[in-house]
Amino acid sequence: MQVTRPVGREAAAKKYDILSALMAHGLAGEPQLQRLVLRLMSLITSRYNWQRDELTVGQREIARLWCVDERTVKRDMARLRAMGWVVVKRQGARGRVSVLGLDLQRMLLDTRPAWPNIGEDYVARMTDRGMGPEAAADGSANVVPFRRHDIAIQDGLWGAVRARLLAEDPVMFDAWFAPLVETADEAGQGAAVLHLSAPSRFHATYVRTHLLARLEMAARRCDPSVHSVRIDTP
Repeated sequence: MQVTRPVGREAAAKKYDILSALMAHGLAGEPQLQRLVLRLMSLITSRYNWQRDELTVGQREIARLWCVDERTVKRDMARLRAMGWVVVKRQGARGRVSVLGLDLQRMLLDTRPAWPNIGEDYVARMTDRGMGPEAAADGSANVVPFRRHDIAIQDGLWGAVRARLLAEDPVMFDAWFAPLVETADEAGQGAAVLHLSAPSRFHATYVRTHLLARLEMAARRCDPSVHSVRIDTP
């Protein structure tokens, strides 16, 4: 899935749709998640620059907006970064606050299971606008449509990661993740590094360049001890 940033003629409608996805995801979760999503939505609606993908606000100002202390702000912002929803674009220095951005693709992947709660028309609209899981099937996503591989249930970490990636985006999974095979850890790094083998040099290069961050995020969500994924060729 490749997300089109909400700018241009339909910018306002796309923004509402992204916020609706967050709302549905929060309402379907437990109270702690609901609170976290609400706090993020307050930052988006009040301080986020959609066109530049920038959120520049200090912890003290966030604490005032959320009606909490700065310690709570630090904890919740760390959680949002760990989820991959908030990214640091420029680290603050010399008294300046950090410039943050939003990974809209990661948000939409995580919130997708709650979209049907809004309605079938919403799911169809998100897909038509290139914001749904089927968006990767068109040419704009630059995905080579490889033939679908048989999806076998696998045990262990890679099996859990495969299942998560398949649920997030079946088209992307078929094209790039399904052909990857877990290999033995020859360096003795254990679970800290997930070693995978790609079927060709081109395949490995593409995954490293465009999809490694998504792979590592999925691996860490399945096993927090994983800090990186290594892609090799046979």
